[in-house]
Amino acid sequence: MTPLFSTAYLPPAAYVAAMMQHADIQIESKETFPKQTYRNRALVMTAGGVRPLIVPVVRTHGNHTRTEETGIDYRTRWNIVHLRTIEAAYAASPYYLYYKDGLEQALTTRHDCLLDLNRALMEWLFKCLKISVKIEYTTDWMPSHPLDFRNAFSPKTPAHGTASGAQYPPYYQVFSDRMPFVPDLSVVDLLFNLGPEAREYLSKVQAV
Repeated sequence: MTPLFSTAYLPPAAYVAAMMQHADIQIESKETFPKQTYRNRALVMTAGGVRPLIVPVVRTHGNHTRTEETGIDYRTRWNIVHLRTIEAAYAASPYYLYYKDGLEQALTTRHDCLLDLNRALMEWLFKCLKISVKIEYTTDWMPSHPLDFRNAFSPKTPAHGTASGAQYPPYYQVFSDRMPFVPDLSVVDLLFNLGPEAREYLSKVQAV
């Protein structure tokens, strides 16, 4: 059975760790787009603490807009703000300079819809992490699914992950000298801090 995930913008480590356990996955595209989820936001560690990066979206049909129809609002330079925030947060990390070009390319390219942006970023992440997972998108709405991860990860939970008993081994973060370890941030936190070791770390995460 192919597991079903929501789309995600620079997703948390647990999301990618769960994907790695499967050769094929499906991304939900027919759902009514929900607010305040990882579908259009990511969490990164800055000098001031954990900060959300939110992609402003355009819901062409209001509350009835499907995820596949959800556009991106480029009236503000949100993508440049995100890049500058990430640079300020991770410029001092060991691997930021090594990986940043692909991130910049994905974020400075204008995408018509959120699914396209998230797809470009996921392709970049999989390439960096050397992960091989085949991704397809749903063609019909499924109210339930035997392997349903669509709501398994939420930025609303205090531990940055909804799974009971989730385990995230600590690693050195940019601001570890002044702040305690924060688990399950955007996977870019892991990538820029651990580089080639990030994939092995993800294989150890027990998140779902």
